[in-house]
Amino acid sequence: MINNVIMGLGNPGLEYAKSRHSVGRMVVDLLVDKLNGKEWTLNKKAKSLESRIKIGKGKKQKEISLVKPETFMNKSGLAVAIYASAPAGRKKLVVVHDDVDLPLGKIRFAFGRGSGGHRGLESIIKSLKSKDFVRLRVGISPSTPTGKVKKPASDKVVDFVIGNFRSAEEKILKKVLAEATEALVYLAENGLDKTMNIYNR
Repeated sequence: MINNVIMGLGNPGLEYAKSRHSVGRMVVDLLVDKLNGKEWTLNKKAKSLESRIKIGKGKKQKEISLVKPETFMNKSGLAVAIYASAPAGRKKLVVVHDDVDLPLGKIRFAFGRGSGGHRGLESIIKSLKSKDFVRLRVGISPSTPTGKVKKPASDKVVDFVIGNFRSAEEKILKKVLAEATEALVYLAENGLDKTMNIYNR
């Protein structure tokens, strides 16, 4: 049986633990905490930390593997090849990642999209030879009072994403991390179409 897999992208190590690029790891960490998941253990073959949670009750209960690649972002495909290389595995894969095209505080689900220049997604798409997997995009960019995204200039994107969230952003970050975990639980219980109808507002 192939477990559902939720993979949180980011860079390993304390240096990057609070960076914008590691927001995917923050989401799966919170899932483990909220749902009393198993302690993180190292899967040497996948070069990843993994945990497991259970969602739902009775016959509808699902066991989900949570994964944090311990490679740097641009090598995320090494981990995904272990967990979801077969077509059946891709159907049960959700990748959680940062997105500079969305403002901080917003999340969006997507399926079958390109990488949008995201190095982690590029690595995963190359490894799977497919774009057909679910992503949860978590916005990290500042925005205007009217909600318009203020993306960093192209030559400053790298420094922006590996930089930490500002203290003024932490309240919004905490709220969106909670919403992302709620959305992933809803996805596991109700499927992608219903989830997108609710959370892609």
